[in-house]
Amino acid sequence: MPDIKNILFIMADQLRWDYLSCYGHPHLKTPNIDRLAERGVLFDRAYVQSPVCGPSRASYYTGRTVFSHGATWNHVPLPIGELTIGDYLRPRGVTTAVVGKTHMIADKDGMARLGLNEGTDIGCLVSQPGFDPYERDDGLHPDRGLARRGGKLRYNDWLRELGYDSKNPWNDFANAGEGPGGEILSGWYLKNSHLPARVKEEHSETAYMTMRAQEFITEMGDAPWLCHLSFIKPHWPYIAPAPYHSMYGPETFLSVVRNECEKLDPNPVFDAFMKMEVSETFSRQGVREVVLPAYMGLIRQIDDHLGRLFDWLEKTGRMNDTMIVFTSDHGDYLGDHWMGEKELFHEVSVRAPLIICDPRSEADATRGATCSEFVEAIDLVPTFIEATGAKPSPHRLEGCSLIPILHGNTPQDWRDCVFSEIDYAFYAARETLDVGPSDARGYMIRTERWKYVHFKGYPPQLFDLETDPDEFVDLGRNSNYENIRRELHRKLTDRLIDRKNRVTMSDEEVLAMRAGESSSGIVIGRWEETNTTV
Repeated sequence: MPDIKNILFIMADQLRWDYLSCYGHPHLKTPNIDRLAERGVLFDRAYVQSPVCGPSRASYYTGRTVFSHGATWNHVPLPIGELTIGDYLRPRGVTTAVVGKTHMIADKDGMARLGLNEGTDIGCLVSQPGFDPYERDDGLHPDRGLARRGGKLRYNDWLRELGYDSKNPWNDFANAGEGPGGEILSGWYLKNSHLPARVKEEHSETAYMTMRAQEFITEMGDAPWLCHLSFIKPHWPYIAPAPYHSMYGPETFLSVVRNECEKLDPNPVFDAFMKMEVSETFSRQGVREVVLPAYMGLIRQIDDHLGRLFDWLEKTGRMNDTMIVFTSDHGDYLGDHWMGEKELFHEVSVRAPLIICDPRSEADATRGATCSEFVEAIDLVPTFIEATGAKPSPHRLEGCSLIPILHGNTPQDWRDCVFSEIDYAFYAARETLDVGPSDARGYMIRTERWKYVHFKGYPPQLFDLETDPDEFVDLGRNSNYENIRRELHRKLTDRLIDRKNRVTMSDEEVLAMRAGESSSGIVIGRWEETNTTV
């Protein structure tokens, strides 16, 4: 089997799995992402390791669970010793670059301990983390935040060159609307989501990042590459440029998925999240109706730009040697379950779209197929390693390569559950519960029928997805389900115990060390020299 030469790893931010037409949305048409699904495999049950940007992405990039890599939230650095995609592929000569968002923070203490700084080649790689720098932009640039970063943003420089007169055109044009008197109305406020962004569509973040990805691929010429095209949208601020701001109306919205029974004696952690400001805002009548047109328009805009990128890849012949992956870092409640944002473990938050197109002939039999196996974000790194012929690292990686599934050979012992986790120390919900930062943890295990959530110090949640697919009825404190909870807690414990923590020595090295004990001259417990019994 020939190795894959290039990988286009596309990630949207906060994109729900059910807001694509290939996943069943009846009104939001995404023909270009659908086209990718027709050429590859659509994974219908893909789950992220944490429904928060930073830790989810850290797991996508390391192939390891949050419990293992330790970057538990957006501003928690990935420890300097953790390997990422670039570390695995670079020995194969693959340039691994990011265009857009990673939401990763450098381990500056670790770098200082080793005498590294971002001005050196290795320091730059470690701080990115592991990506070759090209166009890093995490997309969170209000004026005060940008000032703390020294006011530097390449996208802002580009906009100013085009005549957008502002110290921070990201904030004042790309993510703001305009009032009747010409006043700037910030997209940070949900009531302004219905307005068109002040930036021209062709100068928006989505257009810019797609352009930069194409420029990177062009600059690479015939050299192998992985381009992580990481769109900042449809993540908030929910504001879209014209004409995408007004493409969708109430007749195109999915019905809100929530029930009054969820508020009757809820799990304490769920209750605390429902009482956060973002959840109370999205639970008010009319709010999601203002936000949804922008959210849907931003998705359609991504699809349109991907269509142009895919057409260009076909025209230049790069479709023939490029694996294309499309996914998201997590979903968005959008008012479902009386919630805003993401964070907890309902399907709309923890389930992600995942489409992979392998251009090799070995994948021809599965083109256009839908896979219903459980897959996880940590499966992508081992997939990229196998695809490119890079050196396997099973003692470190916790995911499984998806190449066998792409080639129609699903292993008989494939996983029967998926795992995710949350560190909610950084949320108002923790303060409501009055628990310490180290105690604000939650863990999910989801099987074919059941979803079990363990919150440290609080009762668990349990949902019967066969009889209650909308996850309205929490059986976590129902005495009739004690045996089910006990069995699922055991599966959860097994998953935590099975983490890979002997990361500096492979199993082969362990076996070789054991085999070489007799010849090493170190003798332990032997009675005399002639006794050869081990």
